[in-house]
Order: sequence, then structure tokens, then C-alpha cells
Amino acid sequence: MTANSNRFSTYTSTSVGTGTGSEGKKDDKKDMWSSMLDSVASGKRLPEKNLLVLGGSVDSQREFLEGLSRTEGRKNLDRNDQKIPPIANSFALGYTYYNVLDADQEDILARISLYLLTSPAPTFTSLIKPLLTPQSIPNTLIVILLDWSQPWLWMRQLREWLLLLRTVIMSLSLECKETMEEVMNSWRDRGRTGGSVNLDGTGAVANEGDVALPLGPGEWEDALGLPLCVVCQNSERIDYLEKTQAWKEEKFDLVLQYLRTILLRHGASLIYTTPSMASPLQTLVHASLGIRSLLKRAPLKPNVIDRDKIVVPPNWDSWGKIRVLRDGFDVEQVSEGWSIDLDQPFPTPKSEAAKNPNHQPNGGETNGTTSSEGSAVALYEEQVQDNSLDALQLAQGNQDTSRLEVPSADTQQFLANQLERLDQQKKADEKAGKDNMSAQGVTDDMISDHIGPVQFNMGGIQVDADDMVQRLKERQTYENSPEFHLDDEAQLEDPPDTDTLAKFFGNLMNRKPTPGGPVTKT
Repeated sequence: MTANSNRFSTYTSTSVGTGTGSEGKKDDKKDMWSSMLDSVASGKRLPEKNLLVLGGSVDSQREFLEGLSRTEGRKNLDRNDQKIPPIANSFALGYTYYNVLDADQEDILARISLYLLTSPAPTFTSLIKPLLTPQSIPNTLIVILLDWSQPWLWMRQLREWLLLLRTVIMSLSLECKETMEEVMNSWRDRGRTGGSVNLDGTGAVANEGDVALPLGPGEWEDALGLPLCVVCQNSERIDYLEKTQAWKEEKFDLVLQYLRTILLRHGASLIYTTPSMASPLQTLVHASLGIRSLLKRAPLKPNVIDRDKIVVPPNWDSWGKIRVLRDGFDVEQVSEGWSIDLDQPFPTPKSEAAKNPNHQPNGGETNGTTSSEGSAVALYEEQVQDNSLDALQLAQGNQDTSRLEVPSADTQQFLANQLERLDQQKKADEKAGKDNMSAQGVTDDMISDHIGPVQFNMGGIQVDADDMVQRLKERQTYENSPEFHLDDEAQLEDPPDTDTLAKFFGNLMNRKPTPGGPVTKT
């Protein structure tokens, strides 16, 4: 009994001890699996990047997205066969997204959300502000779209968008502004020659002789707080401007010098794109967002030689490189003038030039208001103008034709004006008809004199056509005259004497001829 009791107690205590240890091990295993699953889930979580696309039209924004999301890899993958996300950019703030695939087109590197805005209206500031948070600011890039169909409006459009962004940034919280300051401090060294950080944020390998260059004059003097990229679309229209408006190489270089000088103050990048040609747009935007492929790294080379393939990465340009492009360009004056333009209130008074494609500046006046002295926008619009405008459009350039409400004329006044116009048109038509008739008569006489009389043979008789026509006309005139009808009536009123006629013809029949003599009456 004692042995059994001891054996039972030993089994019980062992069992209890063993159970407690197994439960502890199960808890440890459970925690281990949870941490592993969490780590795998976080590893597969896609990095979220944001693009704030400003400017352009609905169609040009779609073209920008197509060029940005174009892939050159395999086309038979199930991922590529999926439906393309719709683009909702017809009203106010639009939105869409696309996935960035690796070089093998299998792995998704990141998901880019695009927020699209076409008009720099002050009412849209409340739509942009929620997009800029301390978490999203380090992963956000601003893109401003310009179009080569209207290069004379570029400076004004850039000023409107930058003033809008400044208004939004000034209204952000202190935490957001501190985050922007950190982002700008890191961006000043990204992609710089001799620097330690590449454009995509990875570490750079310094070559022998490379020295990190300090900031030059005009660089990063007006940092926005967010990286900026300016895309000039439809660069194939450069040839069209050269043919139709007689633009020369000096004009294209002047436009490029203005853009580079202004964007240098914001540490921004610049690129020209053509829808039908491949461009490094995708490489530039992805590198600016810190998206990099582990399989293939596409190099981004600056290009300021080919006029339709311009690429200026951030932290590459300088005043010296801008001066080399074309002599006689005052880079200091343009840079200082741009700072004057950015000091203006937003919205600028009567800023319809960015909306009105027929706008043409006249001297120092802009839209009826005098521009600030030394303004880079006014200086640019004096040198770069739309030569296709005729005199009437130039005379109406200062009129505000973009208002939503147009006053209508009084109904009676409108009808009276229309009646006057119709009378004038009627008189003009009558005068033109008379002139045509007289001219036709003179022409007929000249033709008759030149050809001479027309004759033809009719039954062996030579007949003059003009004389025949004249006789027919006279006969027709006589038949229609009252004399002709009077003769007919007289004949009807005095019928001939039948008895006298019968006696006359009877006497003729009764006469007999005599030999050698005249006919005698029997």
C-alpha cells in the first residue's frame, strides 16, 4: 500500500510539473510564431509614395501617368493583365494610383498615389492641406506640368502654383514644418557631385578626385519644404514653333535659361517629354521618391544639349552652367526678379493670364495692372511672346474674357442692332447685285464684239442669227401690242360681200376667147 501510495504521489507530482512546463513552451512558441508572422507581414507591406501633380489639363495629366507607369518588360504576366485603375481628375482634386514593378516585372517595389489638380484656385488649398502630414511629407514629390503649346505663359503659371503651395505650407502645423525642414536638409546633398548620397537616397561611392561642392549662388534660396520636379510636355512642338513663329535657337535657349535659373532657387529638377518617345521621366520621379530596384539601376544623365530631350537633375545645375548655354543672359537679374514675384500676395490681382491663352503683355502692364519693378515674369513675357496673335487680339489682350458671368445687352437694344445690321447687309447685297448685272452686260457686249455676227445655213439660205433673233423679238412685241388686236377686231366686224365675189368669179367663167382677138363677154 505504501509503495502504491508513493508511486501515485510521484506520478501526480511529475504529471503536474510536466504539464506546467509544456504550457510555458507552448506560450513561447506562440509568441515566436506571432513575431515571425508580424515580421513577414511588415516586410510585404508596400511602401506608400505620394505624387502631387499640379497644372496641365485632364488629358495632359493622363499622358503624364501613361508615361510614368509605362513598363517595357514581359507583357504576359497576370499582374499586367489586370485592369488599370481609373483616373478621376475631371473635377477639383483628382486621384489615382499605380504599382511600381521591379525590373523583372514580378515584384512590386512601391505603390504611388497621385493627387491631381488642374487649377491654382485659392479654394483648393483646403484640399491639399490634409495630404501633407508628418508621415507623408518624407514620401511626397510635387510635379508641375507645363505644355510647349504655350511656353509664353510658363513663368506666370509657375508663380501661381508656387504661391499656392506657399499658402498651404504656411498653414501647416509646427510638426509638419519641422519635418519639412529635415527633408530639405537631406535633399541639399542628394545627387550632388562628390556627395555621399545618391538621388535615390542610397549611399554614393566617392571616386578619386571627387570633392563635395558647397552650395553655389542662387541655389536653395527659396526651398519649398518638399522636392519639386517640373515636366514640360509635348516637346515635339518645338519644331512647330520654329516653323510657324520663326523661333530660333536663341529663343529656345532663353526659355531654358529662365527655367533653370528659377528652379535652381528651389532645388528642383527639370525634364522635357514627348508622348511618342521614351524619356528618363520614370527614372527621375522614382529616384526622387526613393524607389530603387535591386536588380537593375537605370542611370540618370543630365542633358542640356538636345533641345527636345532636356534633363536637369536636382543639385546638378549652377549659374556657371546656365551662363555657358548662351551669352548675354543676366542670371542674377532673373533670380532676384523671381524673389520679387514670390513676395506678391496670393491670389495675384487679375491673374487670368494663366487661364487666358490669348493673353499678351504690353510693356510693364500685365492684365491691366502694373507689374512689380524687376519682376522676372514681366521680363520673361517681354522677351517670349506669342507671335501668332493678330492686331485685334493684341488690342483686346487687356480685356478680361475669362469671367464666369457675362453681362447681357437689353433685348430691344440687341434687336435694334440686329435690324440695323440686316439693313446694311441688304443694301450691300443689292449694290453687289447691280454691279454684277452691269458687269455681266459689259461682258456680253465685249464677247459679241469679239466674236462677230453668227450665221448659219437654213435650207440653202444663209441666215444671220442676230437678225433672226431681232425679228422674232419684234414680231413678239407686235403681237403683244394693242394695234395687232385692233386689226383682228376690224376684220371680224366687216365680213367680205359674198354676192359680189360670186358675180365676179361667174363673169370670169362665162368669158369666151375669140380667134385673134380678146375675150368677149357673151
